[in-house]
Amino acid sequence: MNDTVLHPDVEFTPIPLRQLLPWIVFGGLLMLLALYFVGAEEGATSIVPGMYVHEFVHDGRHLLGFPCH
Repeated sequence: MNDTVLHPDVEFTPIPLRQLLPWIVFGGLLMLLALYFVGAEEGATSIVPGMYVHEFVHDGRHLLGFPCH
């Protein structure tokens, strides 16, 4: 048998909110950008010309309930 320690004497220090906040904002902006491309990248609000982005996220649009036809 091995002598393994299941509960080492290590104290974890919490990460301060001021260090987490920039990552939370960055993640939120990435989510909003992904939501735009899945939900609104079509027609008059299109940033990318053509239907490339629409076809790439087409099944995701239907999965999330966005109409597209």
